[in-house]
Amino acid sequence: MKFFPSKKYSTLTDLVKACQRLDSRAQTIFYERYKSELIGICLRYAKTKAEAEDIYQESFIRVFKYIDQVKNPESIDSWIKSVVIRTAINYYHRTTKLENLHISADAHAIDFEGDQHEGIIERLSVDELREIIGQLADGYRMIINMHLIDGYSHVEIAEMLSISDSTSRSQFLRGRNILIKKLREAGITRYETR
Repeated sequence: MKFFPSKKYSTLTDLVKACQRLDSRAQTIFYERYKSELIGICLRYAKTKAEAEDIYQESFIRVFKYIDQVKNPESIDSWIKSVVIRTAINYYHRTTKLENLHISADAHAIDFEGDQHEGIIERLSVDELREIIGQLADGYRMIINMHLIDGYSHVEIAEMLSISDSTSRSQFLRGRNILIKKLREAGITRYETR
């Protein structure tokens, strides 16, 4: 995330320290600095744009509540991303209570051999992948986002979602198979580099 300094806040460290002092102008600059990138993360976890905006707002309430605990302002980017993801997960818990994690049995019937499609998923742009992932049921969408895009391990996902790591793995595999099916339906069956 690029920092565009102002006269008053010439570095990211200056901006973070001003936010820690509850400087409202610095907080506004800080909030806007992250909005375009982090709203994208919120959109991956939310069902609608309005939900994504709610998640972003709620995230920054937490950021400003705990920013005084940040000791190393240079590492603030990863901390904020983590806050946004955890806020999205908490939002998900409140709104769906994980009732959609256990999807109907027809999801079990999809089985692709080999890992040829895994490379396709990994090479799609985030926007293309986000659009297709957005079509998945809530539970699958959550785990696919956490594991495939945000890089959380199944143990970490299990801890954050209060499920077992084996449930995370099985839901990921089922969700991935549905994702591959949706890719096929969209006409994406292989990836070619030019």
